[in-house]
Parts: sequence; structure tokens; C-alpha cells
Amino acid sequence: MAAEVTPILGSSPTQTVTRTPARSRGTPLLVGATAVAAAFAILLIAASSERLLGVFWLFGLAFGFVLQRSRFCFASAFRDLFLLGDARVMRGIIAGLAVATAGFTVLMARLMPDPGFGGLPPGANVLPLGIHTVLAGVLFGVGMVLAGGCTSGSLYRAGEGYVGSMVALLGILVGLELSASTWNWWWEMHIGGAPLVWLPAQFGYLGGTLATLLGLLGLFLFMVWWECRASMLLPIKSVERIPATTFGEHLRAMAHAIFVKGWPVVVGGVALGTLNVFLYTYQHPWGVVAGLGIWADKLAGLLHLEVGELAGRSSLGGCSFEPGSASAWGHMPLLNIGMVAGSFIAATFASEFKLRVPRHAIRYVQSMGGGVLMGYGAGLALGCTVGAFFSAIPSLALNGWVFAGALAVGAYLGVKILNRIP
Repeated sequence: MAAEVTPILGSSPTQTVTRTPARSRGTPLLVGATAVAAAFAILLIAASSERLLGVFWLFGLAFGFVLQRSRFCFASAFRDLFLLGDARVMRGIIAGLAVATAGFTVLMARLMPDPGFGGLPPGANVLPLGIHTVLAGVLFGVGMVLAGGCTSGSLYRAGEGYVGSMVALLGILVGLELSASTWNWWWEMHIGGAPLVWLPAQFGYLGGTLATLLGLLGLFLFMVWWECRASMLLPIKSVERIPATTFGEHLRAMAHAIFVKGWPVVVGGVALGTLNVFLYTYQHPWGVVAGLGIWADKLAGLLHLEVGELAGRSSLGGCSFEPGSASAWGHMPLLNIGMVAGSFIAATFASEFKLRVPRHAIRYVQSMGGGVLMGYGAGLALGCTVGAFFSAIPSLALNGWVFAGALAVGAYLGVKILNRIP
């Protein structure tokens, strides 16, 4: 019995996923069920130690599951614009940003009813805006294209078995530690005096939210124009389905849609935006760089290369952390581990997990080099495509828009470099 090939919505136009016949799916289902049981055991252990750890473990599993099922990667969103003229993943990002913007606004209005008071809502990713924001975005954009994934993309692809993504994560740790070693210089020279531009402080919640949503609408229309210009508005391939008639068939169809069939990327974006709102409701917005930065600092400490105190970090939001007080098994590192585990569970149930080893040595160099660039840029911006972009724009912060524009420039340069690599 031949396997059925189904297109993945929201990924590249030619990407497909092989759906294995039900009678040959026993091993993946067993492995997936074992992984779920292990994840539940970790939840019980983490929650018994501290409720915060259990909650962030659950969010990590959810983020990883959604990322894998929808093939949602910020790197491919920017890269595909220039490489393929395809904006489908970017439209999913815009949908997620719109959902998160609405949710964040309600939360921030409750946390700080008067935006003109002079402070900032706790947890909001309103970060210093300056030359470093642009430099960080360009470096990160180049790096994510070369590495084949951003930080969140590398985490979920590691859960799928991509060795190149694991190498990229190692490069990110190196880049984060290099960034930390130069942080105090940057703080003294520029970041310490850079402004925090929060739109509601100037225009109120209504004006700041409308400006953000109108900006997202304009970006959506630009993406449609971009695809028309590139002649990349591809029809969605329809798949003939036998209608379900019994209760059991309906349940199997629902399970297949959730666990086996690739999700439309817009669904993934909306789900990620919704999860981000819930995470902010509980503690703070989604971010992955803080957890990776903590690991980088602890590993450097083993080599006696720790950088020590980082000036001004205690006063900043986003993915900042203070090395001396950060735990290697705190809630942010556990969130990242949960993302890898959630992706592994999703990939296993869909029969998509496979250890993928790069065939050419140059791919290892690309992954490591791209990871170092991403790590340095993320450390400088106090966030990556998640913390400094996907959680910053809904925070109604201008730095999120500037970082996004710099990411686009970096991705364009990255594609030019990529085209020259054999």
C-alpha cells in the first residue's frame, strides 16, 4: 500500500509530508505515547518543586507542538520572501501578531490603566531602541538564513532530528556568550542611554493599538502585493476525502487533522499568538533567548570564562537575565526544553521524526556560523524573532518594528550569501 503524500500548508510550495498507512504506524505511536508519559512525569516532578516550573513546561510543550505541526519558522518567513517570493508563512506571523496585540493590550491596560503615568507595564517587551537594534536585527537575519532556522525554529527542528539545527543551537550559545562579553561596553557607549519607545505613552492605548493593527494590515497587503509581483499565489491542492459517517470515523478524522496532517500556517500563527497571550497573563510574554543565555553562561562558567555582572540588565524586560541569580533549570530553560519535547512528540505521532545528518561539511559551518551570528544579535537586542519581534510588536513597542525591518535586510543579505555557497 503506497503512502499518501499531502502538501504542507504554510511551508515552501514544493514541500510535502508522507502520510504513512495506519497499519505501519505502530512504532511511532508507541514512541509518541512513551514520550507523552515521560512529559507528564516531568510535569509532576517540576510542579511538585515549583508551580511556575510546571506551567512553563506545559507552555513549552504547547509551543513546540504548534511549531512542528504548522512548520512555523520565522527564518523561512523572511527567507522565502526573497528566495521564492512566497509570503504564506509571513501571513501566519501577521495573524499571530494581530491576535497577540489585542490580548496584550487588554492585559497591559489592566496592569497599567494610565499609560501616561511614566512607567511601563510589567513584563512588556519594550526594549532600548537604537543603532544596536538595527545591527542586532541584521546580524540575526543573516544568521538565521545561513543556519536554516531561527532560535525557535532550531529548537523545534532539533526535536524532529535535524543535526544541523542542533549545531546551530550550539552556535547560538557561543554567540550569546560573545554578546555578553561585550554587553557592558555597549551599555556604556549606547544602550544605557537609548530610549524606550512605548506607543501608548504617546498616543494612549487606543491610538497605540490602532497604529499597530493598521501597521499589520498594511504589512499584510504588502505581502499580497509581493506574491502577486512574484507570481507566487499558488492554488491550494485539494485532496479528495471520504466523508466520515460513524462516530469512530469522525474521531479518527479529528485525530488525523491534529496529529498527522500538516496545519495551515495561519492556524499555527493564531495558536502561537493565543498561547503568547495566555503566557503573558500568567507571567510574561514568550521568549527563548533568556533560557539559552542562561545555559551559555553556565557552560562558560565550567570553562572559567563567565563574564560576570551585566550592567543595566535588572532594569530591562525582554529576554534579559542576571547571570549570578539565574538557574540552569529555571522556568525559561525549562520552556526551551519543553519546546524540543513538544516538537518531538508531534513529529513522532505524525511519523516525521528522523535523524537527519548533513551530507556536506559546509552545512556544519553554515549552521555554526549562522548560529553565532544569531546568538550575538539576540544578546544585543535582548531577544530574537520571538522576544524582540513576536512579543515586542504586541507590546506596542517601536523596537519590535525596527527589529523586524532589520531582520528583513539581514534575510535579504543572507539569501545573497546563501546563493553563493555551493
